[in-house]
Amino acid sequence: MMNHLGKYITASGVKPIVTYQQIYKTTYLYGSYSPINGDSFVWEINGVSTNIFQAYLREFSTHNPKEYKIVVIDNAGFHSTKNIEVPQNIVLLRIPPYNPELNPCEQVWQYIKNRFKNQRFESMKSLKEWLSEMVCEMKPETIKSITGNHHFLKAFNTAFNTAFNN
Repeated sequence: MMNHLGKYITASGVKPIVTYQQIYKTTYLYGSYSPINGDSFVWEINGVSTNIFQAYLREFSTHNPKEYKIVVIDNAGFHSTKNIEVPQNIVLLRIPPYNPELNPCEQVWQYIKNRFKNQRFESMKSLKEWLSEMVCEMKPETIKSITGNHHFLKAFNTAFNTAFNN
């Protein structure tokens, strides 16, 4: 619930006043966003762990179950795949360390964080309501514009054509 301060536009010589709070309460979003059709699947949950990640993958596999899903993951500890069962319609694509720009989700998280700046929430409930609205109001066109990296789209199209046209 700690707010993030951003820039304000004010008249010359006028210093903006922003309320600030420093409360350490957290919530987490797990999400998958399609740069191809703008579809999304998001969980808001109170923690991160390998068990939660596996449960997320299980639930995500039931979202459009006939669809083959490529989930881009980074090297976060809870993304460990040693002892988890990945559903058959999901493949995990690990990106190199320190390259968040390669993860389409990171672009969405940045989009959300930019709208989070200078906001102050009175309670965890109001923060969760704001997040829910933000996630639910994102249109497929917005998601595609945020995540539609031409390198990914070319790679996905090549992989799709190779897998299904042979």
